[in-house]
Amino acid sequence: MRRKVDEKGVRVPGFRFGAAACGIKKSGVADLGVIVADQPAVAAAAFTRNSFRAAPVEVAADKVRAGRLQALVVNSGNANACTGRAGLVAARRTCTIAARFLELDERLVAPASTGIIGVPLPMESVASGIEIAADSLEVDGMGRFARAIMTSDAYPKMAHASVVLGRRRVSIAAIAKGAGMICPDMATLLVFFLTDAVLGVKEARSLARRICVQSLNSLSVDGDTSTNDSLFLLASGEAGNEPPSPDSSSMRSFEAAVDEVGWEIARLVASDGEGSTKLVTIEVLGAPSDADAHRVARTVGNSSLVKTAFFGSDPNWGRIACAVGYSGVRVDPGKVTIRIGDTVVFRRGEGIDAGRARARDSMKRPEFGVRIDLGAGSGRARYVTGDLSTEYVKFNSAYST
Repeated sequence: MRRKVDEKGVRVPGFRFGAAACGIKKSGVADLGVIVADQPAVAAAAFTRNSFRAAPVEVAADKVRAGRLQALVVNSGNANACTGRAGLVAARRTCTIAARFLELDERLVAPASTGIIGVPLPMESVASGIEIAADSLEVDGMGRFARAIMTSDAYPKMAHASVVLGRRRVSIAAIAKGAGMICPDMATLLVFFLTDAVLGVKEARSLARRICVQSLNSLSVDGDTSTNDSLFLLASGEAGNEPPSPDSSSMRSFEAAVDEVGWEIARLVASDGEGSTKLVTIEVLGAPSDADAHRVARTVGNSSLVKTAFFGSDPNWGRIACAVGYSGVRVDPGKVTIRIGDTVVFRRGEGIDAGRARARDSMKRPEFGVRIDLGAGSGRARYVTGDLSTEYVKFNSAYST
């Protein structure tokens, strides 16, 4: 299921983009991209909690610790994961090569990779791609970069917003890739947030954590957390705004814009889930806490039985109620209400059969919602997911890992 996206991307002052086809992918399409800041940018990141962290994740985590980066080198088609010491050497060498072609301090260059696990990174191809990408840098190159980092994606994923911060209008944009192996526990997939706002390192790190909590950890396609999940946030400072205080109204507006961009990225990824035909937003309210609400929403959104019911347009409230019950959050079934679309299908411990036809009609749409009220507090959360189709099984049964 495809959502309309602007494949040109937008300009974010202080950043340029490059892309290249260097042969990592057998198809011959673009498979390496670079993001370069005109000056060292304030940087923050979040990475996968999978114990089998890919080599580029290990290297990037070390690089971003200083709070400054100037370039990101991203290849697709090869995850450089589970590749041992040679993988670490390759990830570090990627940074060295990029620093040379971009004429930057190697300490300010970080790598990211996505693709097949367990295959050595072809460094001759990577070096060639970096040289080509470095020669193709342009301020309008976001769309080219977004295409270069795709793997099983049907389309590039970009979102953007602007807001006034400290009396200056600032831009926020995000680029992501991913359609499968998606159930993040930090950020998700590969995601790059760029802004021209003036931010401190502390504020940037706080925003990276916020993005994870507010949107990207509220996303699932298939319940799998990748070895390569990485989120980067870079702030060029080109807007020249006064550094915002944490509790100011302008900072709250900026955070809301970041949340908006993050949520749109989550929706784009969920709608492009491998084999997906439905985009489903699960809203949980009336929970003892926000964390409890998120736990319930995540459990429902990851349930294979629930997701196959979505695929079949089957208003099987029993599967939803069952997932709520095993989520680990204590609930009183007599206080729970479940809606599919605008139709109540379960209330006070019993199903309401009269609404099944209307609920089925809602589920036949390409996008619909499920609302679960636990009746136990003020906690709430939302979660975006899709259905689990026969095409997902066909695709992944033939995809080599």
